[in-house]
Amino acid sequence: MPLSYVFFFEKKYSDNYQSTLKCLKDTEVNIWNVLIITSNLNIRDNNWDPLYPFHSSHSDILLEIADSFNLNLFSPVQQVPTWYSNNANNSNSVINLFFLCSNSIKINKHTIYPNLQYPSNHALLTVDIFITEEFIQNKCQIIIKNSEEKENCISDLIKAIGSIDTMIILNKDDLENIFQEYTRTSEIIWYKHPRYVNVTRRSKDWWNKDCQIKLRNYRSSKLIEDWKSFKSTVKKTKRSFFDDKIQEITSKNWWP
Repeated sequence: MPLSYVFFFEKKYSDNYQSTLKCLKDTEVNIWNVLIITSNLNIRDNNWDPLYPFHSSHSDILLEIADSFNLNLFSPVQQVPTWYSNNANNSNSVINLFFLCSNSIKINKHTIYPNLQYPSNHALLTVDIFITEEFIQNKCQIIIKNSEEKENCISDLIKAIGSIDTMIILNKDDLENIFQEYTRTSEIIWYKHPRYVNVTRRSKDWWNKDCQIKLRNYRSSKLIEDWKSFKSTVKKTKRSFFDDKIQEITSKNWWP
């Protein structure tokens, strides 16, 4: 299941004014990548309740909203009521619904447990969601700005460019061969100089060695003074970094 999908559980009970439908209708343009909508929607309809002989106009609105989210109403594994009346004169009904992602192959059924009602008279509904394992990159290669590695990398690239013999370029094929050879040389140079670093929430462009030292000092001492020193360093570093960025942007000539 793609991790970009989000879950949306509409928990608000839909009253006689169908406030849940109105809420969904008002907010549907701001919601995307919905995987599930489920709730006590309080709408009886023969589309999902075989014991109910009538059709409700509210169900049409509900199905239109679900379709706008690319969701379908899915049938349970076993068709049984989801709400059980305490009054013998009232019939049980299906008012708790599951709308599931239309493109899902594995998420296509839900289960109703009529014997598991707990304090309420609503049956428990469950659905299995299969999430595949995904590799998360936690290390990366970088060349730090103004570092010795960067200077050495640039120096090697300049030497590689200077060693190109342009006198042997007699046709288009020769030129393409030169480019391919330079590309291979550039890759070798790149993999020779970068550092492997852990990707963390502090893997930011403004993070520098001063921030790293201050953080290491605090982790070692756990003193509030070192924590304040770390926070102060981070604040100054970020301010300096973004001041430089602003200066760089404002100094550019944006007009031809």
